[in-house]
Amino acid sequence: EKVVFGMFFLGAVLCLSFSWLFHTVYCHSEKVSRTFSKLDYSGIALLIMGSFVPWLYYSFYCSPQPRLIYLSIVCVLGISAIIVAQWDRFATPKHRQTRAGVFLGLGLSGVVPTMHFTIAEGFVKATTVGQMGWFFLMAVMYITGAGLYAARIPERFFPGKFDIWFQSHQIFHVLVVAAAFVHFYGVSNLQEFRYGLEGGCTDDSLL
Repeated sequence: EKVVFGMFFLGAVLCLSFSWLFHTVYCHSEKVSRTFSKLDYSGIALLIMGSFVPWLYYSFYCSPQPRLIYLSIVCVLGISAIIVAQWDRFATPKHRQTRAGVFLGLGLSGVVPTMHFTIAEGFVKATTVGQMGWFFLMAVMYITGAGLYAARIPERFFPGKFDIWFQSHQIFHVLVVAAAFVHFYGVSNLQEFRYGLEGGCTDDSLL
């Protein structure tokens, strides 16, 4: 089961590495900037996909069929986002909100399995065993970051004041890293429950 967490770590490492590479070389030339921006956006999709793997695996630990379906859907949506990210016009300022919308939509695809788990297990179990509180916090961080990025807040209200520090792009990156740590903490607690005495599967829990 190291592969399960490995997918999350791989997605996080690739996302942050691609972002670092893009921000390091984007001023080299337009061609280089365009190429590495595609890697940057692809990395975001990989992080979202990788984050879904351990969460879906342990949430639907005793329900292999829904788990496989949801994982397949996430993979299809994630690959679709990566394909869209290869479009040159996707990286232009005109499509800033489109970029935020694509990745926000990919992340919000988790609403359906979240509702499934909550209905199947009950609200109390979802918020305790299922760690939904931590995952909700993670979602708030991602959505807030994407919203600030798309709306260019706070620099749009204070032109010239946030050209170097505390601009929306920087805030977005900080929230993404913080959300990744929150997600890891929540999934680790969920894994610990599944490995405990009460987390095993019974005939009644299998779907």
